[in-house]
Amino acid sequence: MDKEGLVYRIREGLKDMCYIWAKEMRSTITDEGVLIFCILVPLFYPLLYSWIYNNEVVRDVPVAVVDLAHSHITREFIRKVDASPDTKVAYYCNSLDEAKILVEKQVVRGIIYFPTNFNNQLFRGEQSHVGVYCDMSLMLTYKAIYQTAQEVSQDINSEIQISQSKDFTERDEELTTKPLDVDQVQIFNATGGYGNAIIPGVLMLILQQTLLLGIGLAAGTARENNRYQDLVPISRHYNGIFRIVMGKSLCYFMIYCVMGAYITLCVPRFFHYTSMVTAPTLFGLMVPYLLACIFFGMGLSCLVRYRENVLLLVVFTSVPMLFMTGISWPQSNIPGIWQGLSIIFPSTYGVRGFLRISSMGATLSDIQAEYQALWIQVLVYFLVTCAVYRYQIYHTRRHAFERMEMLKNKAQEARARRNAQTEAALLEEADTD
Repeated sequence: MDKEGLVYRIREGLKDMCYIWAKEMRSTITDEGVLIFCILVPLFYPLLYSWIYNNEVVRDVPVAVVDLAHSHITREFIRKVDASPDTKVAYYCNSLDEAKILVEKQVVRGIIYFPTNFNNQLFRGEQSHVGVYCDMSLMLTYKAIYQTAQEVSQDINSEIQISQSKDFTERDEELTTKPLDVDQVQIFNATGGYGNAIIPGVLMLILQQTLLLGIGLAAGTARENNRYQDLVPISRHYNGIFRIVMGKSLCYFMIYCVMGAYITLCVPRFFHYTSMVTAPTLFGLMVPYLLACIFFGMGLSCLVRYRENVLLLVVFTSVPMLFMTGISWPQSNIPGIWQGLSIIFPSTYGVRGFLRISSMGATLSDIQAEYQALWIQVLVYFLVTCAVYRYQIYHTRRHAFERMEMLKNKAQEARARRNAQTEAALLEEADTD
């Protein structure tokens, strides 16, 4: 008999879980806000973001030249800077103050300055200086101007060394100019571009943020539609913690399995980003990452009272979360308090792990620390979510009992009034008789 009762409870629990899953799936499609954040934004926002960063390096950055030396070497320097693919000589100025005005107006992004004593120092065998002033508001333009000026100065230095040497062969000249030759090889980010370095992390962050927004909007809608502003409705199907948590999470997990495959596999291929992922490694990372994000969002949804609250809770945190992952700012330079705060968010480990398997070809054993941290977050946030919904079920039952008591009291009062009216009518009839 107990065995039959256990089987019956399991069967009823599975039915209720499927009912909650179907209801959550229906609300995801019918609720415009949840539909936008859970389906439309993951579909189109990664394309827009990747398209903006598709040109990974800047070309023809305008610079102003202040040449007070007017020599053959300075003209050769300027000609080589202008011939570089990264920079373009846009203006010739007569003074440094005139060039600064152009920088203030954002007409140029940097200044190359040759002082009047440039040639005298050079011909006396002394070290001459070329001033390079860069607008630091954009790191990419600074990098283009500074690296171009550095490469041109090294090239001209080599020519000066060769002209002053007594070498007879080209090999002798090569040893004079480059006694120690360095081969620069860019690993993991072959293009040296900003998109290849940042976009994989941003794609993973989009998964987390859209999940939090979608789950929060759904929670806000549930509260607004409830008489008592409860997260769990009064229904016989919502009579259990695990059936509620599993039913809701299954809905979001199914949707984001598709969204995750699209974002991590299709988007990098569309824009030719470096992608060295393998199916087992990607599957092993995405399962705990999506589950951690889902349970984290469901636990956080208890703070959402109205639909608009979730935008205030989630949207402004996107940039700090990206910095705390350590992909746009070195992790070693992040203060300890922020590193401690970063362990709360699944994106911290999801972004780091995905960047390594995507750009570096890492396996699950190579990202074991991130992999284990995500599974720990899954367990912790699952327990937090169960506690949240346990509390919500308690409140729902209490409100239901209070409602029943109120209706019972009203029924008793109505019955008492009817009895009183009946007795009064009988007394009037008796008096008449």
